[in-house]
Amino acid sequence: MTAPSQRASQDEADWQRQRDEMVRTQIERRGVVDGRVLNAMRRVPRHLFMPDRIRSQAYSDQALPIGEGQTISQPYIVACMLEALRLKGHEKALDIGVGSGYQAALLSVLCDQVIGIERVPALAERAARRLEELGYANVRVILADGTLGHEEEAPYDAIVVGAGAPDVPAPLVKQLATGGRLVIPIGDRYLQRIVTVMKTKHGTTTDDGIGCVFVPLLGEHGW
Repeated sequence: MTAPSQRASQDEADWQRQRDEMVRTQIERRGVVDGRVLNAMRRVPRHLFMPDRIRSQAYSDQALPIGEGQTISQPYIVACMLEALRLKGHEKALDIGVGSGYQAALLSVLCDQVIGIERVPALAERAARRLEELGYANVRVILADGTLGHEEEAPYDAIVVGAGAPDVPAPLVKQLATGGRLVIPIGDRYLQRIVTVMKTKHGTTTDDGIGCVFVPLLGEHGW
């Protein structure tokens, strides 16, 4: 008979193999090269941010429902957005639309400080509890309208938005530090492109990235 501790060790080894396979086949092969992002995605246990009923699909190449009409994004899209931020490790990051808390956990590994904003109370509570349980101590989750950002602790070196918006919310641009980057899906409710906004002392520039489909960003400066 296998001892419980041995079974747990075997289970974790299996989850790790699935993470490694996810990174190798879904992310690296599609062109993501940032070693820090790849290592974070190998390290953070995506399955622990999923509802039990779909946990077996945690490392599949798709977005999945997490309740409250929201989703956990496709791993490849998450990796692309994080790579676009060009994080070095010293940054203060703002995560808009915390959802499951998975992206906030990745940012926790990649940044010095993370503030997450979530407008759905059940999701905010669940994500905050899970992040605390797993030891991501440099993340704080706030219940608020993410389109307004969190001015009290601005400016932010990096802002990432996990929902699709009709345009870039002005408060987020205002709260972005000079030299910082804001990554957000922009488009209509059914199809968006990942847009990177870079702030300089002379203003902002934008780059368009890959196409994507996100749930709508709801709030005063969203839908």
